[in-house]
Amino acid sequence: MKQLIVQVADKEKAEMLFKILSALDFVNSVEVMEDKATICDNEQDFFSLAGLWENRDVTTESIRQQAWREDIK
Repeated sequence: MKQLIVQVADKEKAEMLFKILSALDFVNSVEVMEDKATICDNEQDFFSLAGLWENRDVTTESIRQQAWREDIK
């Protein structure tokens, strides 16, 4: 069995292609997946976290101390 991945920019043409492929007797299944991620959304999410660690006592040294501390049992 082979698998094809086709990206269609126009929604109406994608629906037409879906109907055509579904009508073919040798096609086992047709799945529709919408691409929701855009570059603008990713940039907005990235910059929304700017300043998250501002005014907090977090340094590379404090992280190292917590990561490499030896627990006394």
